[in-house]
Amino acid sequence: MGKRTSKRTPSDVEARLDGVAAAFEERAFEEALAGAEALLAEAPELPEALHWKAAALTELGNVDEALETYGRALKVAPEDLELLLGAAECLVCRAGDDREAVEEGLELCVRGKKQAQRTGDVGLVFEFLLLEGTGLNQVGECARALVSLETALGHVPKSVEARLERAIALFELCRFPEAQGAFEEVLKDTAEEPWAHHYLGLLAERRGETKEARKRFAKAQALAPEEFPPPVELGEEAFDKAVEAAVKALPGHVKEYLDNVTIAVEEIPKDEDLLGESPPLSPCILGVFRGSPVGERNSIMGGFDPYPASIVLYQKNLERFAKTREELIEQIGITVMHEVGHLMGLDEDELWERGLD
Repeated sequence: MGKRTSKRTPSDVEARLDGVAAAFEERAFEEALAGAEALLAEAPELPEALHWKAAALTELGNVDEALETYGRALKVAPEDLELLLGAAECLVCRAGDDREAVEEGLELCVRGKKQAQRTGDVGLVFEFLLLEGTGLNQVGECARALVSLETALGHVPKSVEARLERAIALFELCRFPEAQGAFEEVLKDTAEEPWAHHYLGLLAERRGETKEARKRFAKAQALAPEEFPPPVELGEEAFDKAVEAAVKALPGHVKEYLDNVTIAVEEIPKDEDLLGESPPLSPCILGVFRGSPVGERNSIMGGFDPYPASIVLYQKNLERFAKTREELIEQIGITVMHEVGHLMGLDEDELWERGLD
């Protein structure tokens, strides 16, 4: 009897892919990963297996390896809409605060959206628009985000995710009454949505409604304690000392720019500080530079600036931003340096390139 050979049939591959999909749906991500890797050991360029491997790695928190796997998959199947969506979602939602990753994800959203429109897949057009709006909000392009999200809602008007993201864009654009109404509408359908409660807390805080703000913040923390840990509160004196220490730590050549510059601490930004720019500044900014950069002063009224330069740090925003006392102290230093950068004439892109965004 001759030696028998074994060959995997297409139906066998499909059955194994179905098993990987079932494991993934049951949140057995390690099992799904193992199944995908077993298939790839036999067929290294099988796009479906690459996709499941990347998706499982994403859920397991191995984002770098997931992105590498998505890259391999898209080389094999560059027009696969589900792959494009998975890769874009990983870049926009899972890569942390990596602006370059978000921008790369937004490029994939544009590709995917156009292709989904050509094929008439309304469901995927919506998904790409929603992800695009989310990414644009993350990089501060909130006016563009609003356009994408309102277009998405034209396809799926009841989407809680899109309505929530739209409300966030309105808040970031300082359209506070509209944002208030939008978050309240989200809660009518999803009363336990933590982000809506958190933002309603921020809006109440801006109105000076301390009791309502605390209630909303407490609700958000109860619903999503990992997303909304209690703020690190230094107290006024300790915070001022941390700011003083941050200024003292500046390099000597930088300190020279601080002559006649006031450094102050306020709780949250005033409307006039936010609306003095176009587009407006985010209500969650950590600090602001007021006045004219050093290089522009000589061209103003013979070198006299009627608006003395000042740097303001926003204590409550900074305390909410940090998760530990050490992180708060570090961020105070970064924020001081960021605003001194504006004083020196650097724009946001230049500050981002220097790691001071």
